[in-house]
Amino acid sequence: MATPVDILSLIAARRERRPARVSGVLDALFSRLAAARHPRDATRIEERIWEAWMGHPHRAAAQALELATRDIAARRYDIAETRLTMLLRHDPGYAEAWHKRATLYYLLGRDDECLEDIRRTLALEPRHFAAILHFVEILLASGARADVRYACFAALTLHPHLRRARELLDMH
Repeated sequence: MATPVDILSLIAARRERRPARVSGVLDALFSRLAAARHPRDATRIEERIWEAWMGHPHRAAAQALELATRDIAARRYDIAETRLTMLLRHDPGYAEAWHKRATLYYLLGRDDECLEDIRRTLALEPRHFAAILHFVEILLASGARADVRYACFAALTLHPHLRRARELLDMH
């Protein structure tokens, strides 16, 4: 099982590590996101990053992820977990599928499983600012203020307009 130290190590090494699936499109989007001056511009760029993360070379895999995302939104958690687990068995290199399952586990209060899936997400996609923020939410419950601050700063190096990260820094 992943520990917070494991995840903090991945976050610390984010600049030296390349994503498992190299994408010139994502590289360009992250460059534009880092340079975005206005939150509205950042939001548009973030939406394009999400589209790229949700995408998959195989249409059926992308569709399974989309269906699982809808299942989570509709609180059909058992169905979402089954879809995501099957998807990850077929393609363990699909970072966004790990992230969606981490989100599901977070909603269900299954923090150990959530941490493991966050670790898998960040191992595959070191720039995944949303996975870092999910990790921060778990850290908040443990009272690890220094780690919360560090992870928030790291998320902001990837996405300078993350409102939640800024709010947490102001609070801690």
